[in-house]
Amino acid sequence: MNKTADSMYKPAFSTPLNIKDEKRQLNEIRQSLKLAFESGEVVELLVRQYSHQIDQLLIHYWSHFMGQYSLTLVAVGGYGRGELHPYSDIDLLVLHEAPVSTEEQDALQQFITFLWDIGLEVGQSLRDVEESVTQAESDITVATNLMESRLLSGSEKLHEEVRSATGPDKIWPGNLFFKAKLEEQQKRHSKFNDTAYNLEPNIKEGPGGLRDIQNIGWVAKRHFGARQLSDLVTHHFLTEDEYQQLHAGEQFLWRVRFGLHSICGRREDRLLFDHQRTLAQQFGYHDDHSRIAVENFMRDYYRTVTELERLNEMLLQLYEQEILRQGQSDKVTVLNRRFNRRNDLIETSNEKVFERSPFALLEIFLLLAQHSEIKGVRAETIRQIRNNIYRIDDNFRAEIRCHSLFMELLRQTEGVTLVLRRMNRYGVLAAYLPEFGAIVGLMQHDLFHVYTVDEHTLRVLRNLRRLTVAEFSHEFPLCSKIMSHIPKPELIYVAALYHDIAKGRGGDHSKLGIADAEKFCIRHQLSQYDTHLVCWLIEYHLVMSSTAQRKDLSDPEVIHHYAELVGDQTLLDYLFLLTVADIRATSPTVWNSWKESLLTELYLKTTKALRRGLNNQIKLAELSQLTRHEAKKWLLEQGEDVTRIDTVWDSFSSEYFWRYGAKDVAWHTQQILHNISEGSLVSIRQNSDRGGTEIFIHTPVMHTLFAQVTLTLAQVGLSIVDAKIMQSNDGLSLDTYVVLDQNGEPIYDSYQIAKIEKRLEEMLSGHAPSSERVGGSRPRQLKLFTIPTRINFSRENESGQTVIEVISTDQPGLLSQIAQALSEQPIVLHNARITTIGERAEDLFFISSANSQSIDENRISEAIYRAIGDERS
Repeated sequence: MNKTADSMYKPAFSTPLNIKDEKRQLNEIRQSLKLAFESGEVVELLVRQYSHQIDQLLIHYWSHFMGQYSLTLVAVGGYGRGELHPYSDIDLLVLHEAPVSTEEQDALQQFITFLWDIGLEVGQSLRDVEESVTQAESDITVATNLMESRLLSGSEKLHEEVRSATGPDKIWPGNLFFKAKLEEQQKRHSKFNDTAYNLEPNIKEGPGGLRDIQNIGWVAKRHFGARQLSDLVTHHFLTEDEYQQLHAGEQFLWRVRFGLHSICGRREDRLLFDHQRTLAQQFGYHDDHSRIAVENFMRDYYRTVTELERLNEMLLQLYEQEILRQGQSDKVTVLNRRFNRRNDLIETSNEKVFERSPFALLEIFLLLAQHSEIKGVRAETIRQIRNNIYRIDDNFRAEIRCHSLFMELLRQTEGVTLVLRRMNRYGVLAAYLPEFGAIVGLMQHDLFHVYTVDEHTLRVLRNLRRLTVAEFSHEFPLCSKIMSHIPKPELIYVAALYHDIAKGRGGDHSKLGIADAEKFCIRHQLSQYDTHLVCWLIEYHLVMSSTAQRKDLSDPEVIHHYAELVGDQTLLDYLFLLTVADIRATSPTVWNSWKESLLTELYLKTTKALRRGLNNQIKLAELSQLTRHEAKKWLLEQGEDVTRIDTVWDSFSSEYFWRYGAKDVAWHTQQILHNISEGSLVSIRQNSDRGGTEIFIHTPVMHTLFAQVTLTLAQVGLSIVDAKIMQSNDGLSLDTYVVLDQNGEPIYDSYQIAKIEKRLEEMLSGHAPSSERVGGSRPRQLKLFTIPTRINFSRENESGQTVIEVISTDQPGLLSQIAQALSEQPIVLHNARITTIGERAEDLFFISSANSQSIDENRISEAIYRAIGDERS
């Protein structure tokens, strides 16, 4: 060990104790730790040596404060194991035999306060033997801490008495301890959505984290009397190679945790974005041709915790066999010559199965899917799979039998997602599909993609499979109905597996993935048509989403062009299902009722266009007439007068009747008829079929209206996702806004609706929105991602309008700032589409010139840059 690190084990104690001096000494110890860590010292040595150094300090301080008393100081928990990271909690137990006097309590309080004052975060408890037993009986965490206790100062006899009284022969015997720890782990994993692939993972508590390793050790110590993890080899639970994998994984996580503590200057177990970047640099990761350094670092992290998850699963199963099933007779059912079902797990019939029949490495997973009563793979068989995975080579991948097994797996009616997840965890999926192996653990360092690419892919498959289950059909009724009618569901599963297969290679992954998918289809003997369908889905898997969110779906030309791209109903059905599943698998928060309504609208309108025929496109006049007919029919059914309806409609342009649907026209008309005396009208529709809350504003046209409305709505905490800006022939606005609350949901609260109406009415009556700050400060994560502002102009072929695309970092009040800039320009705003993708805002504004002159793009750009406070990039 280097000189700097070694010096921290020779503290210079001062007498009497001085908080300032002792605090400085502790900081010097931690600084020495940091320097040693950064110089490449083995983290295991630092963790244990720091624990030893804290021992020395605490023993000295204990002697100073408590030397004259007969209390006993014990280290428990992680500190009891002799494992301390720079800012870990110091868990202490103070044992006593005789009742504790007031003088002793005061001295103990001074001791604990002193430790806090110098910078040690201490958790302490004061108990006698009986109290320790009572607490341990009722709380397994206390029992676990005592199991790893270590005497620091005082009575060794008393310490041993507590350990003996709380041992497995007295309380929490091995079987009950194991059950409780298994349940504890399951609950803990559920808090992290049962995946280690979270955007900012918790390296201690998350699946595959340090707590899982500790769980393994605790059970081994409790039931088998093991002293350390390496004893698992002696007890034949792990091979030497597996133990080395476990140990290497623990050391990797310790290194990450140690780095987190050093960076933050406090206890931190969350691998937050800014820490990921710092650690990647500190650990020597570099950018390469396709990935940045932090993505390479996180890929190693995710692959490490995946391996630890597998080892944890295998060991806990072996424990269960040894602890809970010991002495019980197993129920064995022969599945075929190669596999048996033992109780509720599948196993090989002998240890040579994969050697003699390598194809069985796929067959076992098909059997898992075919037998829902089988809950998993026996640990010994998991080990055999891992030991024989090298047999999945080019010859294996070229074997027709393997192709048949894999495709048959995808055609199963149950269990496909769970089985593919298990194949991924055991490394079989990456071995059989090497191109899939390239995306295992691959993350994208942004706020939109919250899962690694392989985890996202498997979630897409899960979403598609869920549409086949009758009990979930209420979630997405239309999708479930379509899913039940598509001719070959396995094709959409193949497309799901390959839709992001080329992520991380640079370039357009939608194009690059086609080659891999085509090879898969040819290798697995799919027909030319099926191969085309799969490749087409991969190439265009982003198009439906972008069309729905970026185009005006009321424009028949938009629908016609999309229908031409799709070509037939079968492709539309497949693409709709894949798009919904893909978006929902990107992030728990990215999907909302607004996106659902947009995609559904595009699907239904394209279906109608295909039924009419691509050579029989609906004309604007025909669409306007149809809208008039349906809206009037509904209004008359509601008792409205036809003459009054026609009077209102006389001021509406023909464009209005094709840009708005019949339900919208009827709603607008009814609101105008019943508020005819009002100078301005604000109407809010809560139960909209557009996936958000709709606001209708009817007021004399003013150039700044859009800017004032966006500012007002932002000030009441709403997000605008869509705006249609129109005016009647008599100079009145016919504007609608679709808004969502801060959780991406429509507004259902009547009080909130009334508040919004009041604020808008005040604004329309001449009270300009206040200049109060919009939305507060930016969230922590957004501050780490800065998107250079880009402003693009294009011509919308369908309408002849100019489209302004503003791409920038999302921030509170962004839309109102852009709207203010636009209000200062000689333009007419017709439509706005507002999209937020993680940290990225992508807003579209459809405009035309207000004075028949050409649009000054430079002037508009400069105004927007100035308004949002961003320099031209």
